Amino acid sequence: MLDEETGVSVRIAEIIQKLQGSGLPSHLEQQARWKCLHRTDIRLESLKEDVKEFLKKTGWEKKLQNAVYRELNVLPPPGHPAAPPEHLKEPLTYMRKAQASWEKRVLKSLNSMCTELSIPLARKRPIDEQRELLSKWNEMGTDEPDLSRFRPVYAPKDFLEVLINLRNPNYDTNDQLGFKSHLGLIQVPLHVKDLLELKEAFAELSLNIGQLGIDDATHVFSVEVFESEHVRIGKKVLAEQDSAAAQQYIRQGCPTGLRADLWALILNVTNHPEATLYYEQLKSNVIQHDLLVDSLIYKDVKLTASNDDYYFVFEDYLYQVLLCFSRDTSVLEHFTYNSASPPKSYIRGKLGNEEYAVVYPPNGMIPFHGFSMYVAPLCFLYHEPSKLYQVFHEMYVRYFFRLHSISSHSSGIVSLCLLFETLLQTHLPQLFCHLREIGAQALRISFKWMVRAFSGYLATDQLLLLWDRILGYNSLEILSVLAAAVFAFRAENLMEVTSLAAAEAVLADLSTLKVMPLLQIFLFATVT
Repeated sequence: MLDEETGVSVRIAEIIQKLQGSGLPSHLEQQARWKCLHRTDIRLESLKEDVKEFLKKTGWEKKLQNAVYRELNVLPPPGHPAAPPEHLKEPLTYMRKAQASWEKRVLKSLNSMCTELSIPLARKRPIDEQRELLSKWNEMGTDEPDLSRFRPVYAPKDFLEVLINLRNPNYDTNDQLGFKSHLGLIQVPLHVKDLLELKEAFAELSLNIGQLGIDDATHVFSVEVFESEHVRIGKKVLAEQDSAAAQQYIRQGCPTGLRADLWALILNVTNHPEATLYYEQLKSNVIQHDLLVDSLIYKDVKLTASNDDYYFVFEDYLYQVLLCFSRDTSVLEHFTYNSASPPKSYIRGKLGNEEYAVVYPPNGMIPFHGFSMYVAPLCFLYHEPSKLYQVFHEMYVRYFFRLHSISSHSSGIVSLCLLFETLLQTHLPQLFCHLREIGAQALRISFKWMVRAFSGYLATDQLLLLWDRILGYNSLEILSVLAAAVFAFRAENLMEVTSLAAAEAVLADLSTLKVMPLLQIFLFATVT
């Protein structure tokens, strides 16, 4: 590890480099030049203070602060200067190897489909087809292409089997007193928080602190008074345009009318014309070129969101966002801190020649079964496609990518599975052992919830309250806590089941559950 001073210097250099690559410096310079044209009293001795005053008066101070805060939330901690780049992606060798092996398997599945169906990975659309797609861009849901031959490249249950077989080759499996006392499906020795550490991490969710998503009044506060005051503070936070303050604020939940703006503020998504122009360029790429993954996206939307009572109305939005996302090469930047690497294909006839290798799809992400459900809930908040796209893009490169890549990160899916199983084994040992004995290990049921961040399982208002906390705490660990809390809530029924199918039936419908009471009871009313 770096010493603190060197680490800060490295981090500052990284952030400066990132900001210089964005459009911020040119916009700032443009406005500063325009301002200077209207001033004749610029003096060298007061220039520094004049610049500070200019930044404050024009709102640029907040814009720069928010941009820096965004990078602090996204970038991993600085590693040692001598450490190779792959250590920044993932410090554990066996995790990197497992991820690389999984990637090969997924790419092989995609290439097999390509060969079987005799469909190219990419092709330029004929002019007539381009015109037709452009004319029905806002009603793609009415199109019914033949997708019967296409299948999802993989489903969450396939990914779970890979995680179950994950092992650290340097770990002594004969150590009966150590990690082997963990009886769950995940058998890798990673550190995860215990209940006391979770209570500390999620302190603002305490029983004596007001929360949106709790309907009952307590002796501590009145629901109406709290909600009214919380809305007032929320409006003030929005007026200040401070990302850090907004992130702290939504730990207690977001008022419905302010959520879209507060999430955009936290994610540093702006209404700048450049962002809209970029979205239009991506749309143009979709119109011009047809990719094999487009059919996978169509298939996934048809299998998931289109059959969902909450999300079927957003079918057109989902196609627009996901098709554009597949062409977005800026997504590739997140691979510097993602254990995964973008898949590559070769130009026809040049197989194996690295000079002709290209990232495919252009964003480096092969969609899997359920991927569209990461976008669906956002459609309730954003009705303008380019804004919806920007927010999803930020949510993905901050959080969602961790749910389908193998890593040791505390918000990575491996750690989330281990945290869930540890909480269950520690605090509900009878239930944990009962389910294990009947071959209905809890993780086999909860994995699909966590890998989708509960999208498609909770009622939308409850899901948005959960995602408030993901953004507020900049962590996905809350998913494991909620999964454990659901099992605790249904424990009595689960103790009576005798098969995996019966256990799944008990937990088939989560749409009536209230997220905040479950989280609060599990975190703060469980005896430790």
